[in-house]
Amino acid sequence: MPTWADAVRIATALPETIESTSYGTPALKVRGKLLARHRTEAEGKLAVMCDLAEKEALLASGDPVFSTTPHYDGYGMILVDLDLVDPVQLEELLTEAWRLKAPPKLRREHDEG
Repeated sequence: MPTWADAVRIATALPETIESTSYGTPALKVRGKLLARHRTEAEGKLAVMCDLAEKEALLASGDPVFSTTPHYDGYGMILVDLDLVDPVQLEELLTEAWRLKAPPKLRREHDEG
């Protein structure tokens, strides 16, 4: 069962990603752009940026790891239950969030490196 510390370790291994805050809660950002935030108001939930089509597919899968709230309707962010998510899947989600938010030049440098 991954923790916030695991999410931080995974994300900060990606170029120019730092631990920060968002709305007064712990967050992960790349060059100031939000990748994920620990929803301390919703114990064990991590809000992760994603493509809207991916969000729809994850929710349609029926996997209890994924959920959303009306607050996130129409927004590319999925709620991930840290108590249920597989560590490999968490790494994939955070890496994809990074790819969505990192500047193109930084992505290219990472891909070429």
